[in-house]
Amino acid sequence: MGKETILIIDDEKEIRDLITIYLENEGYNVIQASNGEEGLDILRVNQVHLIVLDIMMPKINGIEMCIKVREIAEMPIIMLSAKTQDMDKILGLTTGADDYMTKPFNPLELVARIKSQLRRYIRMSGGMVQNENEIEIGEMLINVSTHEVTVGGREIKLTPREFSILELLSRNRGIVFSAEKIYEKVWKEQSFQSDNTVMVHIRKIREKIEDNPRKPVFIKTVWGVGYKIEKEN
Repeated sequence: MGKETILIIDDEKEIRDLITIYLENEGYNVIQASNGEEGLDILRVNQVHLIVLDIMMPKINGIEMCIKVREIAEMPIIMLSAKTQDMDKILGLTTGADDYMTKPFNPLELVARIKSQLRRYIRMSGGMVQNENEIEIGEMLINVSTHEVTVGGREIKLTPREFSILELLSRNRGIVFSAEKIYEKVWKEQSFQSDNTVMVHIRKIREKIEDNPRKPVFIKTVWGVGYKIEKEN
C-alpha cells in the first residue's frame, strides 16, 4: 500500500498542510484543493483513490461536492466538519460519504480511517489499485510500466512471456482463460496445440510467486477449462 493518491479539499490551509504531512509520511501521494470547484477540476485530470472533504466551504460546500463526485466516481470520501449535530453527520453520509470526522480531530485517527477505507475500496474493486501501472493482489505487487513484481517485498524475476501471462490474469480477475486464449493474447498468434506451452509457463510462474506451487494462492486451475486469479485474494 502507500501508493495511492489522496485529494484533500478544505478551505483551511493549516488543516490541508497538517493532513498532508501525516499522509506523505505514510508514503501516499497528496493533492490539495482549497474549494469544491478546484477539487472537481483536479478530479477531471488526476487519478484519485480517496477524498478528504470539508463540509463548510465557499463556492461549493462539501455536501454539494459529495453529490457531484458521486455522479462520476466511486472512490471513498471522508467528510470533515466543525459541526457535531447528528443531522449533519446523517446528511453527509446519506449523500455518499463513507466516513465522517468532526474537527478538531486526531491526525493519526484520520490516517487509520483512510487506510481502512482504502483497504475496503481496493478489496471491493477486485484488489486493483486504481492506477493503470500498478496491480496489487494480496502480498503481490505488479508494476506494469517497469515490469517489476514483488511478493511480500521479495523481488520476483519473470521472463517477458511469464510477466504478460501474469498481467493478463491479474487485470481480469475472476475470469477463466483457456490455454488457447492465453496463447493467443500473449503470443499474438493463433493457437495450435498450445496447452503444453502455456502449462509450462504457468508452472514456472507458480514456482516463482507461490510459497507452495502445489497449492497455489494466486493462479488457480479450473480443471478442464483454464486458469484464473480469484477476485478475492
